[in-house]
Amino acid sequence: MVTGVSERSLAFDVLRVAAIAPYTVFLLLPLYWVVAASVKTPQEVLTDPPTWIPRHPTLDHFRNALGQLRGWQGIQTSLVVSVAATVFAVLIGTAAAYSIARFRTGGKHLSFWFLSQRILPAIAVVIPIFLLFSRYSEEWFGFALIATPVGLILVYTVFALPFTVWMMYAYFDQMPVELEEAALVDGCSRVQALAKIAWPLARPGVISAAAFAFIFSWTEFLFALVLTRDDVVTLPVVIGGLAASTQGSGYGPVAALGVLSLGPALVLGLFLQRHLVRGLTLGAVKG
Repeated sequence: MVTGVSERSLAFDVLRVAAIAPYTVFLLLPLYWVVAASVKTPQEVLTDPPTWIPRHPTLDHFRNALGQLRGWQGIQTSLVVSVAATVFAVLIGTAAAYSIARFRTGGKHLSFWFLSQRILPAIAVVIPIFLLFSRYSEEWFGFALIATPVGLILVYTVFALPFTVWMMYAYFDQMPVELEEAALVDGCSRVQALAKIAWPLARPGVISAAAFAFIFSWTEFLFALVLTRDDVVTLPVVIGGLAASTQGSGYGPVAALGVLSLGPALVLGLFLQRHLVRGLTLGAVKG
């Protein structure tokens, strides 16, 4: 009987691997092709039939993309905008989520209202935002928001807030309120209770919310395309411009920038996978 169960289990494992392996190859093939194209020579990029394994790997495409094609400028702008938007989104979103979870600010459905704002497509608001920034930003703020990192940071913070509020609300809502009440009895203020008790216990949620906010800001293209200019441009816009204008040997630098753009998202996904899964799970079942 045990032997029969073991054989069925082994057969099931073999079938599962046989079913998953082609799908995995299908998903990883484009990634491999981009990485391979980034180190191929221009002649190998255009070879027909295609060269699957580079015969003479080179880093010339990376040097060209970073130096002559504004790749390094795009990376710097993307890092500044993404980090700043992530910090603001996490700080504001955490405070909002804590208020909703502990004081029921706005009623019990306010957290879902925040999440529902992500249903609105970016294409529906990008033109109104551009008109507001171009016509009234200097009047309202005293400086321009078009072609500056400040405008992108403001927009990305607003669009990253719904996910941040939803995820942090799930953490605070499932956290025992007695822990903070004990801190209040011991003389802590509400802000101290948040900083010393709630925030450390919700660290996995903070990490996952920050990862999502950073990945969104790092990869966003539409707002960056409309709200930036040549002197302030993000990495997705640089890649999009090269891909639209490239001819022949230009495929290598595009692939090189594509590989560089994947780096932060892959690192965050690999090292924070446990926190990301937990954050999504809490956001799905709490509220």
